[in-house]
Amino acid sequence: MTNDTSRWHLAQINIGRLRHPVDDPRSAEFMDNLDPINELAERSPGYVWRLQDDSGNATAIRAFDDETILPNLTVWESLESLKAYVFKTDHGRFLRRRREWFEGMDDLPVVTMWWIPEGHTPTLEEAKERIDHLAVNGPSEYAFSFHPTFGPPDSHD
Repeated sequence: MTNDTSRWHLAQINIGRLRHPVDDPRSAEFMDNLDPINELAERSPGYVWRLQDDSGNATAIRAFDDETILPNLTVWESLESLKAYVFKTDHGRFLRRRREWFEGMDDLPVVTMWWIPEGHTPTLEEAKERIDHLAVNGPSEYAFSFHPTFGPPDSHD
């Protein structure tokens, strides 16, 4: 298999339906750790970009009709670099505690990924289209999650 990702980057959006408003004391631990976890992402090998507003995070950005859904849109050099950050850094500790702050989501996939040309910055509209596609059609090269994954468009099995 050729794994030439030099022309492709991996876009990913993960979403969560917050149990309580961002300023509720029950959300405080999650909110208090956003900056350190975002800084960890930015220092991680393979990190390229993340969606953020003037506050430095994306918690004020509302991309869905349901205003309790928070988006986290990032770009990585490879699937391996994203997995290393998600599962093998301090981020994993917060991921395991997700249910404390976020409701289960049966209506939309929590994680959606797709390959983008290097240098492209994905938009929330693009991300929502990929989420909807994954929700309706299941995983494909167009939109997928961690199981199964797909290589960049010019990779060969």
